[in-house]
Amino acid sequence: MAEVSLTVNGTPAPQGSKRHVGGGRMIESSPAVKPWRAAVAGAWRLHYGARCLLGPVEVEVTFYLRRPAGHYRADGTLKPTARPYPSVIPDLDKYVRATLDGLSKDTRAIADDSRVVTLTARKRYAHGHDVAPGAIIRIKELEV
Repeated sequence: MAEVSLTVNGTPAPQGSKRHVGGGRMIESSPAVKPWRAAVAGAWRLHYGARCLLGPVEVEVTFYLRRPAGHYRADGTLKPTARPYPSVIPDLDKYVRATLDGLSKDTRAIADDSRVVTLTARKRYAHGHDVAPGAIIRIKELEV
């Protein structure tokens, strides 16, 4: 049973709807999806190369998002009215979709995202210099 951990630096992007562009072609609505999926794939390859988890897996992912500029005073301190959690759009499940596709379709780190049998996901704000925008992903391969 393997357990791996991965830190992905960058701006998490939601994978939302696709739109038809003609000729039977569909493209992502958000241009930010491709760089995020590439960051996920690159982080996996850097740490684990071509390793592929074949069995069922549990995935835990925490997304760290940049706070909006409006959350800060002119002196850079956080306003007391700033919400503590990113409880706004984009939806958490859309961040998860882009990330799991980066781990399955783009790297084959997970043989297929249908192998995910347990999923824990969170959205948090990155705070100062302690945590940069990105994600921390833990994957545990389950015994069969």
